[in-house]
Amino acid sequence: MNPDLTQIFLSPIDEDHFGIRTARAVDVTLVSLNAVVKFCLAEGVRLLIARCSVSELGTAQAMEKLGFLLMDTLIHYERDLITEPIPKDICTIPVRSLGDGDEDAVRNVAAEAFRGYFGHYHADERLDRKKCDEAYISWAFNSCVSSEAADEVLVAEVEGSVAGFATLRMKNREEGEGVLFGIAPSAQRLGIYRSFILRGMKWCLSKGAVRMSVSTQLNNLAVQKVWARLGFVPCRAYYTFHKWFAEP
Repeated sequence: MNPDLTQIFLSPIDEDHFGIRTARAVDVTLVSLNAVVKFCLAEGVRLLIARCSVSELGTAQAMEKLGFLLMDTLIHYERDLITEPIPKDICTIPVRSLGDGDEDAVRNVAAEAFRGYFGHYHADERLDRKKCDEAYISWAFNSCVSSEAADEVLVAEVEGSVAGFATLRMKNREEGEGVLFGIAPSAQRLGIYRSFILRGMKWCLSKGAVRMSVSTQLNNLAVQKVWARLGFVPCRAYYTFHKWFAEP
């Protein structure tokens, strides 16, 4: 099916959440675009969430001509863990691994932290706003209970209560990734996010990784400033498109 590195697959998680048949495509190119559309038509897909590299401008323009709508731009940073020492964590807020019974607390923090968060779900006016919020809540909770969603979950405690979380995973033998971070509004500006990144770097290193990666929407400048100060550098970026298909 894939004439190049493009991956196209059905997304049961999105389908269960939004109630519509959904597919995802990664690294779409001009070579694979036609095959991606054919896959969706053959599978009765209603919504396709597709990403292409920002270097594939011709692909992005071709997707627009086919009715794909740009929803966000995702930028990735990475940091070498071997040649540069990990900075000292000066935050005094306790950070620990997820414990028994923390799952509901993480879900509650996610509900506060991601209320109205403007990702590619919220950018699509055809998706229910409440369900868009709930998508991040489900993602956070599933990271606590399923090893398929995350390999490690860290939590920060403020006055004895969970006030933030970070999910981590190993992408491959050499690269660890900080996946999802959430901090309750009342606990922001305390240095917790920086602490999560530092602890994440140490976790990745303990698993044998030589680098750590993170990603966010291009307009999320606050976290990118933290990454830059800790030695992370931009390495790649992707456009996120949504394509709606008519009822089969």
